[in-house]
Amino acid sequence: MTRKPALSFWQIWNMCFGFLGIQFGFALQNANVSRIFQTLGASVDAIPALWIAAPLTGLLVQPLIGHWSDRTWGRLGRRRPFFLAGAVLAALALFVMPNAPLLWVAAGMLWIMDASFNVAMEPFRAFVGDQLPTQQRAIGYAMQSFFIGVGAVVASLLPYLLAHAGVANTAPAGVIPDTVRYSFYAGGVVLLGSVLWTVARTREYPPETLLAFEDAATGTAAIDVARAWRVGVMFLALGVLLLAAIVYCSLARDLYLLAGMLIVAGLLFAWLSSTRSRGMLRQVMGDLYAMPDAMRRLAWVQFFSWFALFAMWIYTTPAVTALQFGASDPQSAAYNAGANWVGVLFAAYNGFAALAAIVIPWMARAWGLRVSHLVNLLLGGAGLISIALIRDPHWLLVSMVGVGFAWASILSLPYAMLSDNLPSAKMGVYMGIFNFFIVIPQLLAASVLGVLLKWLFHGQPVYALMLGGASLAIAGLCTLRVREQPRLR
Repeated sequence: MTRKPALSFWQIWNMCFGFLGIQFGFALQNANVSRIFQTLGASVDAIPALWIAAPLTGLLVQPLIGHWSDRTWGRLGRRRPFFLAGAVLAALALFVMPNAPLLWVAAGMLWIMDASFNVAMEPFRAFVGDQLPTQQRAIGYAMQSFFIGVGAVVASLLPYLLAHAGVANTAPAGVIPDTVRYSFYAGGVVLLGSVLWTVARTREYPPETLLAFEDAATGTAAIDVARAWRVGVMFLALGVLLLAAIVYCSLARDLYLLAGMLIVAGLLFAWLSSTRSRGMLRQVMGDLYAMPDAMRRLAWVQFFSWFALFAMWIYTTPAVTALQFGASDPQSAAYNAGANWVGVLFAAYNGFAALAAIVIPWMARAWGLRVSHLVNLLLGGAGLISIALIRDPHWLLVSMVGVGFAWASILSLPYAMLSDNLPSAKMGVYMGIFNFFIVIPQLLAASVLGVLLKWLFHGQPVYALMLGGASLAIAGLCTLRVREQPRLR
């Protein structure tokens, strides 16, 4: 095996710089799309159904893009053609979205925009694994976390800053305000420019060179799927039982989504064990069934981490407005002051994440990847739980320090641990499959958190944040089960 050469700081900077634009676009989407939907006439109850496009798009697109990028080689290399194509499509979507004349047009643009973000983003994870040796991967993924934090802070604050600069923040009924439109235009320019920088300033190893770097311990092997039907039966039975419980016990309709996911997964695994197909779906499902042991263990880490994150994103606004600002009426001044403060808190944790991304490589060198991730997740869990104990909203900024460290770590260290245990020939598809364990907890959170709040927590949203804090602690403990590759000094 040939040892992969180390890259300089600026080479790593260039290869990660495109993530600045991708996260800039994602942050604009996350902060403003609900506002666009409501402006175009969507009711509050309809917004979750319109948003379901985002996780479902990632669930479908990322494994496929990973599979294709593993098998691509051309003048632009292996991953960079997907960076460029995704960036061009996403930039166009950012230009069109704030000019949507009708709600259904905006909903369609969300599908296109999110799919384009995923086309550009998924190969970036594999790109770091391709280019960097084991001892530098924590640095590479931490650099991505740094750019994610910077992009999210600037994009989240951009409409607010434009409004203070005198740009109109209101508009006639059915028209998107100028602050949002100009922010989306800026996002398209930043996204395309940053990705073009990475495409122009980086090079890729050809497939034969990557194979020469391959560790025999992570090489590919034949996949035996004869027993995949057992997994299929298990998922199918769980889905049917949940469906029956929903119907006969009059459970929340949101749980239909979870039941449907279990049934579809069961049918796919049953099909896998009997099909003779050699097509793309068969290959992706086979890779999912035969994922490396380290990836199976990391899947639990991701599941509990992202369940906590979605609990935070969904319930921080109602929790803070009720607990720290004493308001639950969305029309009241106190509620809107609290909602604005939540925007500041979200910008703050992304800013702290950018700073944490500078510290995390030092932690990884001193303590290793597993212990570093455990510490960061415990800090995040403490940050979420502390929201229930604080009454002065300004002190919530301290809570966001812990959340920022957890966020930066979630975006970097699991990918460093994963890439150390993947064959180069399947780096892309496995990074895409790894996205399942981000999307599934999001869909689960959307399905069950409302039910749990109603049944167990008397409708008090702050308990969802405490549940998220406990979930981060569980994710940290699960990290200790992951085998860590020895890192060269």
